Amino acid sequence: MKAIAPWILLFVVVLVVGCKSKGGDAGSAGGGGAQKVKLALNWVPEPEFGGFYAARESGAYKKQNLEVEILAGGSGVPVLQMVASGQVDFGVSGADEIIMARARGVDVVAVFASFQTFPQAIMAHASRNATGIKDLLASGTLAVETGLPYVAYLKKKHGFSGVKMVPYDGGVARFVADKDFAQQCFVSSEPIAARKKGADPKVFLVSDEGYNPYSTVVITRRALWQEKPDLVRAFVRAVREGWQSYLADPKPANAAMAKINPTMDAETFAAASEAQRPFIETDETKTKGLGLMSRERWETLGNQLADLGLVKEAPKVDDYVITIE
Repeated sequence: MKAIAPWILLFVVVLVVGCKSKGGDAGSAGGGGAQKVKLALNWVPEPEFGGFYAARESGAYKKQNLEVEILAGGSGVPVLQMVASGQVDFGVSGADEIIMARARGVDVVAVFASFQTFPQAIMAHASRNATGIKDLLASGTLAVETGLPYVAYLKKKHGFSGVKMVPYDGGVARFVADKDFAQQCFVSSEPIAARKKGADPKVFLVSDEGYNPYSTVVITRRALWQEKPDLVRAFVRAVREGWQSYLADPKPANAAMAKINPTMDAETFAAASEAQRPFIETDETKTKGLGLMSRERWETLGNQLADLGLVKEAPKVDDYVITIE
């Protein structure tokens, strides 16, 4: 998945703030049937959203008396503002984006963290014999989206004086053609594409550098949590069961997503599903359940964003994180 620069979210807030959900109140049942809710993704249907589609394919939503409409996203889709304004009931965002939005008054709360480890990374050709991201910043060319928080973190930690910076274009053609070219990547996306084209990428996780926000985080608006906590709990239970189903057998959900996103073939869906597994399922989630969120992790991230000057002051964790068993 391509990350979305924070300024895009701020730019589009004026387009959606104040909008009302067209389907009536969130969770409306319509004649005593299933509660209808909308979930907005921040990118196109790919394995990183597998648990949400698996919840539908496996019947987990139905089990919780929910009828969920999943809205595919894309570059510039303002998920945070769509949730805060009531256009949709739930959305998917990154933890750092959530904190920055909260610091600017966007009233959303996090209820479930799909990815326990940040799946963003820098990939380089194995022939460069790099041992870490620091090595990649000493020479060659690096393609990244410079407006992203993790890029600001890497710049402050290591500096970019030794590397030629170029815009990230979302593909791998330049990477395949140039042995000195490194680029940002999502562990379950660009490395797989590069290998299919004959390259031998080595992937260096940003989390290993000390920046490790939760990813594919489920958010809702505080008002919905206060007014209909049972609905929010039901949705989280269904999503958790959906991810359990997807980790056990991703094929049904992958097939459903492939109908919406035909640009990704079955082989890539399968490879991506396997590559992301350790980022979702950890030793801790195996005992405590998927979707865990640590108060300490959120506090650390808030302090990092404040240190980078991306927020004036980190918001209090209790203001935007809801723990649902």
